[in-house]
Amino acid sequence: MCAPKTCGLLIMALMPVAGVHVQQSRQLPVLDMHVHAQGADSQGPPPLAICPGSSFPAWDQRTPSPDTFIASLKKPACAEPVWSPTTDDGLREQTVAALHRRNVIALLGGTPARVQRWMQDAPGQVIPSLSFKLDPDAPTPAAVRELHASGRIRALAEVTNQYAGIAADDAAFEPYLAAAEAIDLPVGIHVGPGPPGAPYLGFTGYRARLHSALALEEPLLKHQKLRVFVMHAGWPMIDDMLAVMWAHRQVYVEVGVIVWALPRAEFYRYLHRLVDAGFGDRVMFGSDQMVWPGLIEHSIRVIEEAPLLSAAQKRDILYNNAARFLRLPQADIDRHHGR
Repeated sequence: MCAPKTCGLLIMALMPVAGVHVQQSRQLPVLDMHVHAQGADSQGPPPLAICPGSSFPAWDQRTPSPDTFIASLKKPACAEPVWSPTTDDGLREQTVAALHRRNVIALLGGTPARVQRWMQDAPGQVIPSLSFKLDPDAPTPAAVRELHASGRIRALAEVTNQYAGIAADDAAFEPYLAAAEAIDLPVGIHVGPGPPGAPYLGFTGYRARLHSALALEEPLLKHQKLRVFVMHAGWPMIDDMLAVMWAHRQVYVEVGVIVWALPRAEFYRYLHRLVDAGFGDRVMFGSDQMVWPGLIEHSIRVIEEAPLLSAAQKRDILYNNAARFLRLPQADIDRHHGR
């Protein structure tokens, strides 16, 4: 005879031999509202490292700002940096592997061709989106409509006009918002931080004042059926963000980048302000995974370990709020949960 605990382990070990399938527990699903499909060199020459939750060094103007920034990514000043893959295939494969490990369904932004390629490796775990910025290469509003009609995109995100100094209420952006409202296409707009020192890294139009979500007010009132979510949650202008969410109950936010780039104390302070103000049902998870696949699972853990939030609140942030915002069919929700 064996002890009960030992016998239990023995039976579990023998079950596969006897032809009995033991199903491993399935991870609860996560909706990541901010993942990029891009090249491994899109943030600079790989490999590059990120130190989650660590501050970037101050800029000494005797050295060009881009050199200082890249140096901080080449020689990370932390014990456990997250490194980027060196090839496009490696980036795609490692990102898809992270989606599988944590049962993540990703709103994946990029060019339609690249997004479609990534979808081949992650069927059922990618919601295709179009990254967009007003520049000479931007698709026309008519082209956006055609991409949506063909099923190649289900959202317009990330809209990065802020990098060019273009606010959400700019007249040049208006036709795109009108098109999105007409076809019920969700729009995720960058309102918040870019890389530290963005105006000195080539984004000459970038301005800190455009972190304010207040520029969304007139477009929201003009397009009252438009589904909008604020990417990066308008950090650090929390009062502006709260004012917009109070006045416009259709606005959601997601926490991409700030979930891993900020020190945890600051991120949790910002997150708790949103939740404590009564907007916990409109906060969505986002990693803003660019070239660091390891940040997806890291960012999920940051939410799972958040103090002062209940298990139900964490599940809302990690999945339920985004499922509601995206109006996912119940069949998709059941499939994500393995039901």
